[in-house]
Amino acid sequence: MIKWITKLFSSTPKEENIDNMKKYLIVGLGNIGAEYVNTRHNIGFKILDFLAKKEGLSFETVKLGSMAEYKFKGRTFFLLKPNTYMNLSGKAVKYWMDKENIPLENIMVITDDLNLSFGTIRIKPKGSDGGHNGLKNINLVLNTQNYTRYRFGISDQFKKGQQVDYVLGEWNAEEEAKLPERFEISAEIIRTFGTAGLENTMTTFNGK
Repeated sequence: MIKWITKLFSSTPKEENIDNMKKYLIVGLGNIGAEYVNTRHNIGFKILDFLAKKEGLSFETVKLGSMAEYKFKGRTFFLLKPNTYMNLSGKAVKYWMDKENIPLENIMVITDDLNLSFGTIRIKPKGSDGGHNGLKNINLVLNTQNYTRYRFGISDQFKKGQQVDYVLGEWNAEEEAKLPERFEISAEIIRTFGTAGLENTMTTFNGK
């Protein structure tokens, strides 16, 4: 009984904070359904799928999404693919952030970006939604824009009035050929974010 009481009070808030700081929530944005699998809008899903396959991980169905747990150099990365559809992504982010007690600075959201040329990497510590409905909902639900986002350029090579078709369209052959190299870099971005911090990640990968 005495040992149990000692153990109960031996864990200090400081120790718990250290453990929480080693946990990361990596959210890949996308839409569920076979018709969306290879679309530009689902790049967040594709990057997490690549990392999971590379590391021999499996996604499990969880509340509000699918998740794989990736352990690397003492860190735990929760790879989350929300099943809420893009426009309600914030609900899944908030739920798992709270459930795993993950600090805001340890969250990275991966999304497509029309304003960047294909494959361009842009990692930022905060920012507006830029017209992206997934980010718009996350900003609303979290009531902040101060979380890391990794924007993957999909370019804006579409005719006037065809934005939706373009975003929800599939990659062309040239893009498909270049994606594996971008996925390798993306996996390294996630690992670096957790082990070296945001500033080093931005310095190393922005513009690559």
